[in-house]
Amino acid sequence: MRLYNSLSKEIEEFVPLNPPKVGMYACGMTVYDYAHIGHGRKYVGDDILRRTLVVFGYNVTHIQNVTDVGHLVSDADEGEDKLEKGAKKHGKTVWEVAKYFENHFFVTMDSLNVLRPSVICRATEHIAQQIELVLKLIEKKYAYVTPEAVYFDVEKFPEYGKAFAGQTLTEKKTAVRSEVQTGIHKKNPADFALWFKRVGRFENHVMYWESPWGEGFPGWHVECSAMSMKYLGEQFDIHTGGEDHLTVHHPNEIAQSEAATGKHPFVKYWVHHAFLKVDNKKMSKSLGNFVTIEDVIEKGHSPLALRYLFLTAHYRDPLNFTWDSLGAAQVALDKLKNATNSLKGDPVRQNLSSEKLTKIDGFRTEFRDSLANDLSTPKALAVVWKVFKSNIPNADKFDLIEEFDEVLGLNLTERTVINIPAEISELAQKRETLRKESKYNEADALRAQIEEKGYSVIDTANGIRISARNKAT
Repeated sequence: MRLYNSLSKEIEEFVPLNPPKVGMYACGMTVYDYAHIGHGRKYVGDDILRRTLVVFGYNVTHIQNVTDVGHLVSDADEGEDKLEKGAKKHGKTVWEVAKYFENHFFVTMDSLNVLRPSVICRATEHIAQQIELVLKLIEKKYAYVTPEAVYFDVEKFPEYGKAFAGQTLTEKKTAVRSEVQTGIHKKNPADFALWFKRVGRFENHVMYWESPWGEGFPGWHVECSAMSMKYLGEQFDIHTGGEDHLTVHHPNEIAQSEAATGKHPFVKYWVHHAFLKVDNKKMSKSLGNFVTIEDVIEKGHSPLALRYLFLTAHYRDPLNFTWDSLGAAQVALDKLKNATNSLKGDPVRQNLSSEKLTKIDGFRTEFRDSLANDLSTPKALAVVWKVFKSNIPNADKFDLIEEFDEVLGLNLTERTVINIPAEISELAQKRETLRKESKYNEADALRAQIEEKGYSVIDTANGIRISARNKAT
């Protein structure tokens, strides 16, 4: 298997540190607002990577964080905490916001048939590990304490910034990090916060913990290093993220992790996903141009049609979303599902000629080769269509499609109608009544009960939609 490594800027042969084990860490969502389909593209990409590795015989441990504190509105050290921003916007406490939007994120991913991570780790539940990492960096003289924060000293890490940009710190222009505030006691404009003290602009910060430097909360960057190393060790195989992490977040992770452990590299392969765009602009909350999975359903489309649309583009290529393109993906997915269902009616196994046996093996090889060549899902989908158009027996077509769908995750061989237990339907109807009465806290409690029982409920313009939740295997 070959995979593009953002660190080397080359497609490399994938050789894990301890085969067949693979440690994979995915930067998760900052849970202060609704997940949108731009997030969906990134995590479907992670899901394809994970499923491909499993099919190729690897034992994958997939760790994904939940950023529920410490991520400021700037990727550096400016602005308010995003959780506090979300709390003001939605009229909830920061703790309620974190729980509500974490739940919304995973329900959205479930609808896209994204397997749950092996471990979901929340920043607020790993404060001790983050403090321990900061202490280690101070002890090794890579960090320093100021009246307002503990900062990483980038001058002490000569390779800082070179990892993805190809420029060392001295080659960078200070203007690139012009967001530094007047009066902050940084030695260098590029120094980044490891721990914020509850003073000055953060004196009323709601989420805080005791630390050797007084009450405060962690910086965003240190969270991922501390949690990934807790579960995967000081060095691991794959780290994924969006392409927006190339300039600040991931260079900071590399610097603080390698400085703390003295081991290079921190991560062997870095995988970055291209943005989903709308009108050729990045889909984002800040621009207000985002679409949620609820919007997709309200328009009459299946979330799996959106997954199909994502697979039509390579994960490193930008994809521009339109409702027309989603409609075309829905038509294509429906054709595939109908064609697959028609194959079920012909279970007859024929004696295959050597020609047809060669064709079957050829399809399987072409599909695997497409994925093995940096996860080329467009080529993999093309193989699926070739199978349907071929003259191999229907039973063998079905077997191939079922095998291919282990990676594609389009549920091609499953019936679209599921039996919803009466208990679940009753809870969903009670929840709907409470929502109409504006009793949202009680309605949220019923939603939680439904999800604990293995089902999801999504509100649409045509009423509620209940589906079984997918679970990681």
